Amino acid sequence: MIVEDVVSDEEIKAFKRDGAVVLRSRFSEDWLALLRDGIDADLARPTDNFTRHTKDPRAPAYFEDYWAWNKIPQFTQFVHNSPCAPLAAQLLGAPSINLVMDNWFLREAGSTSRPPFHQDLSYFDFEGTMCVLWLPLEPVTKENGIAFVKGSHLWDKLFMRVRFADGHPSYEPTEVAGLTYHPPPDVNADPGAFDLLQWDMNLGDCIFFDMRTLHGGLSSVTPTETVRRFTLRMTAPDGRIRYRGDWAKDERAQFEAEGYREGDRIDGAFFPQLWPRRA
Repeated sequence: MIVEDVVSDEEIKAFKRDGAVVLRSRFSEDWLALLRDGIDADLARPTDNFTRHTKDPRAPAYFEDYWAWNKIPQFTQFVHNSPCAPLAAQLLGAPSINLVMDNWFLREAGSTSRPPFHQDLSYFDFEGTMCVLWLPLEPVTKENGIAFVKGSHLWDKLFMRVRFADGHPSYEPTEVAGLTYHPPPDVNADPGAFDLLQWDMNLGDCIFFDMRTLHGGLSSVTPTETVRRFTLRMTAPDGRIRYRGDWAKDERAQFEAEGYREGDRIDGAFFPQLWPRRA
């Protein structure tokens, strides 16, 4: 591994203790430019998963797409060849890493939409030792980045999926398959009540966080220029298909169409191995 692929012991400890860690200067400008080109290509010819979260069609928008890695060549190259997977392997202490989901977000200048505080794990029918790469494609200040509730991955608590369009839960708090899902705390109502992690970030910096860590956008900071974020969810070998709730039925239908069923390993063509790299 080259130096950009190496994670220090202190960074690994911070990830395990806090549920999120910032890694500095891990992605070259070439990788960032490749992702910008990929987003442009996706915007020009959106995949079936492309979403506009902003309700008002006249307002500056908040866009998202996911599972585009095998449809957009730039994303294919990034997931298989960038430092993302070896970094994840070290943070998770995993012998191998598989892709769970790629995801990108774009907020146009003037957009007041922002990600609500949420926990990624409850959004999808997955379980296992998983992490998320959050890679901004423009410099980030603490005020316009993502805030993480320190240590929330260790609360042993599941939170309801929250809709990005309006910040409301997809369903009422409920028990599913023997697990109870709670409404997430309203962090924006009283940010001072939480121990929050926030970072200023330069180009090439990234954040890795645990799939269980609560995170979201604070206040109503409005970007003065268009901002783009690329994310990847990745898993250690224990990643499995696990039913979470009917709120995830649309995503589940996509991998069921590829032949995956309850209890299957997150592996194979839809969830390719990224590390060690295969020839």
